[in-house]
Amino acid sequence: MITPRMPVEMSETEGGRVFFARSRRAPDRDSEIRLVSVGVDIGSSTSHLAFSRIVLQRRGNRTRIVRRELLHESDILLTPYGDGEIIDTEALGRFIGRQYEKADIDPDMIDTGALILTGIAARQGNARAIGDLFAHETGRFVAVAAGDGLETTLAAHGSGAVAASARDGARVMNIDIGGGTSKIAVCEAGAITDLTAVDIGARLVCLDAGGRVSRLEPAGMVFAEAAGVTLRVGGMPPDGALAAIVERMAGSLFEVCGGAAMSEMTRGLLRLPALGAAAVPDQLCFSGGVAEYIHGREGRRFGDLGPLLADAVAVRMRRWGPAMRFADEGIRATVIGASQYSVQLSGNTIFIEPASVLPLQNVPVIVPDFDFGDDIGPEAIAQAVTIALRRLSLDATTQPVAVGYRWQGPATFARLDAFCAGLAPLLVPGVPLVLVGQGDVGGLVGIHCRAERHMAQPVVSIDGVIVREFDFIDIGEILQVSGGVPVVVKSLVFPQAVSQP
Repeated sequence: MITPRMPVEMSETEGGRVFFARSRRAPDRDSEIRLVSVGVDIGSSTSHLAFSRIVLQRRGNRTRIVRRELLHESDILLTPYGDGEIIDTEALGRFIGRQYEKADIDPDMIDTGALILTGIAARQGNARAIGDLFAHETGRFVAVAAGDGLETTLAAHGSGAVAASARDGARVMNIDIGGGTSKIAVCEAGAITDLTAVDIGARLVCLDAGGRVSRLEPAGMVFAEAAGVTLRVGGMPPDGALAAIVERMAGSLFEVCGGAAMSEMTRGLLRLPALGAAAVPDQLCFSGGVAEYIHGREGRRFGDLGPLLADAVAVRMRRWGPAMRFADEGIRATVIGASQYSVQLSGNTIFIEPASVLPLQNVPVIVPDFDFGDDIGPEAIAQAVTIALRRLSLDATTQPVAVGYRWQGPATFARLDAFCAGLAPLLVPGVPLVLVGQGDVGGLVGIHCRAERHMAQPVVSIDGVIVREFDFIDIGEILQVSGGVPVVVKSLVFPQAVSQP
């Protein structure tokens, strides 16, 4: 049974200050929040959806996911194209509509979700057209495009590799091989400790029904040249050419995973920094479309390198030594991750004015070095903000910048006033002031900015979400079921430092 939504009301406290609060709150419901989430993954090769129910509980000053239940997995669609590389959004829209019907879920039942666009789908024209398909969901779909880092993270969660690293006390490497890229995540103790991505995939070379080359990606040309093979669109590949190409691809993937020294060719195909120096993993876990062949769950051919690449990769990885772990999800790993792992929920003591300022997407995060001692000085707060903006070259930007902070000490009027006054370097006319705190002070800080400091621009002040410098965040519209807002934190990942002998 899907939990019905509860309306959000604005309740006034003494002095006319405004908090967002959940109306008709019942004691037996305060400890649990139930959300229905959908993940939509539209990529260069395939498109599919997953519907999930997420149960969250308030623990300390954060709301944490405690249970996940998969409600429905959609069919898998070969992403439809019209002319050239333009996605046929009408065909895609019909497919998505049918999947909602099969799941017996009305779009109005969805509380939150993530729309993941990758590869060709993420290109400007396609992204705009696909976004129009979900225009009625704006605000609830908090992530509109996934970079390589986020996609790698979602796949590692959806495949079960992250959970297995905690359950088995093992170092698990998840290798997600898709149509255009392969994403590698190293998981230890229930967390991703390193990741990278490389241009290796099944659809770098595609064939038509007659066996002629119908698609040749730049990375496919690189591997063809390395194999001494000449390919051209419309031509027949020479005998043994495809096998030679996938051997080169499997070799490069093996190098990226740490099984051999990395060649300059492979290094040139990396989409993220290489993995840091580390020990051989205990387990290998494969996800993505090619994993379906590795695990023997797919036997059909789709005019690409999938079956050949799967065989070549499996041989090399078995020789490497780590145990091969059967993934919880293969081709669906990213979409399962998107529906169950991408979204956090803020606290519900938040301040947002006006509500129409949401959603916000791709907001860069700064974490100034604030001193929350007994006496908060507005000059010191302003200086810390200015230094943090300059550190990330955001001091001249006119886009919103989120300030991450960890409030310490009492929230007295004087301390709140000094803190809010010190935010002056962020005050650009018409640009939202975005504050992300730890501790139950988001509402108080936001109210003070508007009611006491009379800030004219939109104010978004939330709490219960942990952010770091270099993160980017998406903030969706207020959820009626909880009074909080859905948040996706997208972290940049840097290579681990190599320890010196």
